[in-house]
Amino acid sequence: MRLAVVGGGSTYTPELIDGFARLRDTLPVRELVLIDPAEDRLELVAGLARRIFAKQGHEATVTATSDLDAGIEGADAVLLQLRVGGQAARQRDETWPLECDCVGQETTGAGGLAKALRTVPVVLDIAERVRRTNPDAWIIDFTNPVGIVTRALLRAGHKAVGLCNMAITLQRKFAKLLDVAPAEIHLDHVGLNHLTWELGVRLGGPGGVDVLPRLLEEHADGFALELRMPRQVLETLGVFPSYYLRYYYAHDETVRELHTKPSRAEEVAAMERELLEMYGDPALQEKPALLGRRGGAYYSEAAVALAAALLGTADADEPSAGRALGEGRTGGAPNVQVVNLRNDGTLPFLPDDAVIEAPAEVGPQGLVPLAAPAVDPLQAGLITHVSAYEDLALDAALHGGRERVFKALLAHPLIGQYDLADGLTDRLLAHNREHLAWA
Repeated sequence: MRLAVVGGGSTYTPELIDGFARLRDTLPVRELVLIDPAEDRLELVAGLARRIFAKQGHEATVTATSDLDAGIEGADAVLLQLRVGGQAARQRDETWPLECDCVGQETTGAGGLAKALRTVPVVLDIAERVRRTNPDAWIIDFTNPVGIVTRALLRAGHKAVGLCNMAITLQRKFAKLLDVAPAEIHLDHVGLNHLTWELGVRLGGPGGVDVLPRLLEEHADGFALELRMPRQVLETLGVFPSYYLRYYYAHDETVRELHTKPSRAEEVAAMERELLEMYGDPALQEKPALLGRRGGAYYSEAAVALAAALLGTADADEPSAGRALGEGRTGGAPNVQVVNLRNDGTLPFLPDDAVIEAPAEVGPQGLVPLAAPAVDPLQAGLITHVSAYEDLALDAALHGGRERVFKALLAHPLIGQYDLADGLTDRLLAHNREHLAWA
């Protein structure tokens, strides 16, 4: 099996390599191609990847190339984890919205729109080249904003699915609190990428007993501290919100905090410099502990599980594929994973072509979302609002134009005022002209 990783020079990549090495019985990779235009970074990461494989006795070859077409040729799956403009662009995304007292963040609000505008055309170009070279290959997108990027890929007819590590991280968290195997936990995970709620936490599969009320009662203080939300809010909601919901539920408070501390981009850039220095050490043969602070926890497990299911290498009776990886999966049961895919009626208040983040049965024939639980208007209203914004954001990314950017910003629930949208539009264009062919 040949896998290609576009953005293979990312400091995330050793996390992915570690998963490929540990879970080789689930996903038998024979050749891994790391593709990245930043050849200096790429060689450092590829060298560490080879050492990780060698230490764990994995026989796969690792190829590093800056030639996209050569790298994707013959690939069974192509993973996308790229960042157009690098950390410098992320730093700007997190900074200029604060000039208008709006959240500066790389996946939501004005900064998230800027990232979408830079990213969607690049990803679509890559996908077209994959389709020409190998139309049977699956495209697995980990590139943010995942929901908008996946919507672009699916609308263009590509064989694609979006992936985020949020659900698998929560699955592991709840399993640890309950002292059960992760595969015993099924999440009633509802929403859009980076806009999700756990409406239930079920033991034993989709029809299992909901233990979320128990978890909220026993661990409310810890959850509140982790999510940086008052315990009373969690008790009132009765669900477990993504930490991204703090941008919506406590916008002004969050903005005040962002004004007073270094950006996450600055922290990540410093971390990346240190990581790349580590990756260049020929004695390093495993992912360093520092990588855990970079983000992307359990990304490798989620990616391996998804690729294995899509490519048909996940044996339903194989414990490593079911009990260690799948959500609520036991021998012979469907392979259920949380992914970003077409709504197709799952959430009846959204259009069919909206992209939701939800549990789905995954296999070589594709993805089928599970029936969703009833969604309270408190969640459904915000999901509908943000989904409408994402539709306008995609229109702006595909067709350009100041007016389309303005409309997308005006539609976003974190903005929603014409004077703010106008000022943010000017700033977005000023900081991104080099990446926008139409600007």
